[in-house]
Amino acid sequence: MLLKLFDIIRIVGVTIAFFFGYQIGFAGETYDAAAQLHFMVPVMIVTIAGITGIESIFFGDKAAELKGFEVGSNYQKQSGIALLSYAFIAAFVYFAQWGIKAELTILFTFIFFFFFSAINHGVNAIKKHNYAWQNINRPFITLILIAGLIYPVLMALKGL
Repeated sequence: MLLKLFDIIRIVGVTIAFFFGYQIGFAGETYDAAAQLHFMVPVMIVTIAGITGIESIFFGDKAAELKGFEVGSNYQKQSGIALLSYAFIAAFVYFAQWGIKAELTILFTFIFFFFFSAINHGVNAIKKHNYAWQNINRPFITLILIAGLIYPVLMALKGL
């Protein structure tokens, strides 16, 4: 039950990040990609990476079971620690006001991990016929996430 709640919180958190992020970006007379990403990056990363990191470390066996993966892997805890690191750094960069370059750096690092994680899930679904919802949704959710970030990221890079 708790892991289903984590899924709902991740989806709602990312939805909030996109909804309010795009409102912030288009609030003024000119589009402000940096302001949009300043809101979106920490909310998305803390929501996705933070919750997934907690899930991996404290509820790893049940989470692995839901994804159709092996239970008891130390790599899952290691991955959870990495994800919590992304969440912590995203929050730190936000509160330290390091600016759009730092925010884009943590976003690219997180998206790089998430993209290759999605490939891993997709390969697992194909090779091992692992069609657990928790496994097969990752490639699609990742593509949607990346698609929603393309415009603000390109506009932010253009403004540098």
